[in-house]
This record gives sequence, C-alpha cells and structure tokens, in this order.
Amino acid sequence: MVVKGGHMTISALPQIRTKTGIASPEDYAACRQIMRAASKNYSFASNFLPPEKLHHVEALYALMRVGDDRVDVSHDGFESPLAAIEDWERTYWRALEIGDSPNPVMRAYLNTAIECGIPKNTMSAYFRAMKNDLKITRFPTFDDLIYYIEGSAIPVGRGMAYILGTQAPYTLDDALPGADSLSIAMQLSNFWRDIGQDFEDIGRVYLPQEDMQRFSYSEEDMAARRINDDFIQLLEFQFERTEHYYAHARDSVKMLGAGRWGIMSSLEIYHAILPGIRRNGYDVFTHRARANTLRKLGLVGRAGWQVLWQ
Repeated sequence: MVVKGGHMTISALPQIRTKTGIASPEDYAACRQIMRAASKNYSFASNFLPPEKLHHVEALYALMRVGDDRVDVSHDGFESPLAAIEDWERTYWRALEIGDSPNPVMRAYLNTAIECGIPKNTMSAYFRAMKNDLKITRFPTFDDLIYYIEGSAIPVGRGMAYILGTQAPYTLDDALPGADSLSIAMQLSNFWRDIGQDFEDIGRVYLPQEDMQRFSYSEEDMAARRINDDFIQLLEFQFERTEHYYAHARDSVKMLGAGRWGIMSSLEIYHAILPGIRRNGYDVFTHRARANTLRKLGLVGRAGWQVLWQ
C-alpha cells in the first residue's frame, strides 16, 4: 500500500471486483482510511483477515464509525448531533431502498451487505444506540449497559459473522451467539480502559450505577481519580463478567468459515486490555492500557496456535 499525505493513491487501491457494481475501489479505500485512522487495535488485527474479506470488514467498520463520530466528535454541517445521526440513518435506509448512495462509505457498505447477505435490520439497534448516546450518560444496571451494547457493538459482530461465514457443521445461527459475546467483551474492555477519558471528556459513566453503589465508589471519587480498594474490587468485578464473554467467544471462533486467525487475534488483543489495566495499577485516569507492536505480534502468534488446535 502506498500512502501519500495520509491518502491512498489510486495505484495502491486493492484489486476489488464487486458483484453488484455499486461500489468502487475508491469507495472501499475511503473506508480503509477511516478504520486505520480510528482504531489501532482493530486495524492491526484486520491484517490477519483473508484479503478477499478485508474490504468488507472495512466497510462495516466505517459505516458505524461515521455515525459514532457524528454523535461524539463533530456534527459539522448539521444543526445538532441528533440531526447528524438522523441524516446518517436516513442515508442508510435510502441506500437500501434505491440500491445506491451519493456517500462513498454508504456505497461500500451497501455493496458489502448485498454480497454478504447482511440483513437490513442488523443496523436498526445501532442507530437506536447512537441516538440514545445523546441523552443517556448513566446506566442503572448491567442489563441496561448490555441493552446499549446490543446497538453499539453487537451489529459489528453480527456483520462480521455474515462476512466471514461458517464452516460445516456450523450455521450462522450457531455462530451468532459467539459473535455477540465477542462484541460485548471487546466493548466492555474498551469501557473499562477509558473510564477516566469518558468521564472527563464527555461526562459519560459506563460503570453500572448499581455496582458503584455496591462497592461504595462514587462519582466524586471518580472526579478525584481515586484508586482505592473499593475501585479495584469494582473493576475486578467487571473484569470477571467480561472474562465470561471472552470464554464463550473463544470457543465459538472455530465455527467461522474464514478469518479465524484474524478474529482470534482481535480477541487476544482486546482481552489484553484487562491485564494491562492491572499492570498500570488500575490507573484508568492517567494511563491507557495498550500493547506495543511486539506484544501484539506475540498475541497474534498465540491466537494462531489456538485456532490451529481448536
């Protein structure tokens, strides 16, 4: 790949042959740029997906990232974040209705959805979650948090399952629960890693309110960046929950028809956030748990062995 000034040159575009003719290589290149700029972990793990599937993964990611950014980053050109995400939702349904779109990301996703058989309603919960982002900043219970994740993350996992398919004797009905578990686990890991940033930058608390009360940890403690035994116990309680989802997802990777190494790599890289938080002394306020390239390569190697022996 050749990149100049942050933009992919035409000569470096992947050789994509679309069955529908809706999207061009340039449309998929726009999706690739969005994914590479937005997520180091996701982009790194995507390098281990089958090349013939990668552009579909990038289109899926970019579709959802555009909506996320309209809510949390910038709503330029619209009177409000709500107007921006509602416009993206209308663009989505319009593209499905007419089979085309003036937006390159939407064209790419539309082509991917048709080629891979992703159901139209897969994204309904996503748009619901994005609009809820604008008015919901606290989650009374863990069930409330999971309901939010059903829109914010599970559509990604389900879309990935349709893109990668399954291998006999498994069906998509068999694989989707594991895809859901991986989506939940990865989203929770991000939430726990970004507790300080989410609270200070956008005033959002993903820790369930009932759990904060249970462990006697208040928002005043959070504002003071207080790391005490109560906070550590609170985080470990959430880590244990998250581990259950990772365990289920890990056992389900074998069902996929393609991309098992890439998916297991994603699982291992995001799972590494939890011990990373521990290594940082549970400081999620001034340190961001992350793995360097060497560590990621080790996790990818571990993922390969797991896939081989499943």
